[in-house]
Amino acid sequence: MTTSTTTTITSVFIILLLLSTDATTTTLDSDVSALKAIKAAIDPTTIPSYSCLASWNFTSDPCSYHHVDHFLCGLSCSGNRVTQLTFDRAGYVGTLSPLVSKLTQLITIDISDNKFSGPIPTSLFSLPNLQTLNLRSNSFSGTIPSDISNLKSIQALDISHNSLSGSLPNTLSSLPLTRLDLSFNNLTGPIPKLPKNLLELAIKSNSLSGFLPKPSFNDLTQLEVVELSDNSLTGTIPGWFLLQQSLQQVNLANNGFTGIEISKPINSNLIAVDIGYNKIVGYLPVNLSAYPVLSSLSLRYNQLHGPIPPVFSQKATLKRLFLDGNYLSGLPPKEFFSKKSSVSGSLGDNCLKNCPISSQLCLKSQKPSSICQQAYGGKGKQKS
Repeated sequence: MTTSTTTTITSVFIILLLLSTDATTTTLDSDVSALKAIKAAIDPTTIPSYSCLASWNFTSDPCSYHHVDHFLCGLSCSGNRVTQLTFDRAGYVGTLSPLVSKLTQLITIDISDNKFSGPIPTSLFSLPNLQTLNLRSNSFSGTIPSDISNLKSIQALDISHNSLSGSLPNTLSSLPLTRLDLSFNNLTGPIPKLPKNLLELAIKSNSLSGFLPKPSFNDLTQLEVVELSDNSLTGTIPGWFLLQQSLQQVNLANNGFTGIEISKPINSNLIAVDIGYNKIVGYLPVNLSAYPVLSSLSLRYNQLHGPIPPVFSQKATLKRLFLDGNYLSGLPPKEFFSKKSSVSGSLGDNCLKNCPISSQLCLKSQKPSSICQQAYGGKGKQKS
């Protein structure tokens, strides 16, 4: 037998040995037990025949080479450990088994857009490698436990569109999160100190209360998106808030803010600001026009008085402007209605004079003069 032949036979033997080893890989027993418990906690009548969970047949090993016939989807493995649970949107009804914590190598859990209910099991927060947790659009209830701080690797957390209640735990600040979405729940209380690595924050459509506390945002040097609309936040929007250098989008609409402080930015990436449907009084803040790349601005349905500063009509980057529903007076800047203007939005439902009905900005009619006179102390003429 030649040397080359011997080498070839040896190579083939090694390949067959490797294939044989892969084929006999068996999932860790504790992982299998956890998967069985997770499926058992779901109402079998809500598991459609075409769904991922319907294919989970434990006569086959979940992580083995031959699992393709019996675990078509819903999980992924690395070696003999389950690393991802990614359920399809099949309308599964049930609870999330506390034994999910036995899957200690999980990196991702995504069971969004189903009908899971009950409290989020606290054992879930003991998973040491979990980076993404998506429970969006289910019916989870109860509070967010302080144990959430045990998720030492978590980067993205989405528990929006559920029925969570209670206040936000102060332990949130210790998480290495870059994205946090707790919108559309029943959360109450103040905004606690937030994770310093956040890029995106969304807690809209809850019942958060109190002011915008500076200590909560102090270390968020990378924050780009803030969604806090539809809450019960009050007080003055402080000057430092919009000066956060990385901010690009801010939505504080539908709260109870009564004032706003706007300082001129040094450097700013702010593109869109929505502070509509609050109770802000005073004049339209001129310094908003100084934000270099501001493209969309809404201050609609507040209690702003006085004229519209011409600088807003001269700002080249501004493409959307909603000022309707205030008590703005005088003549609107003529530049809004030139052929060169590309601004859309609304100036209606104010106390403006001669807002041309040929412009879509003026399609909504102005307030009756009696209301405007009352708003300006009963004077016959508003400030022009």
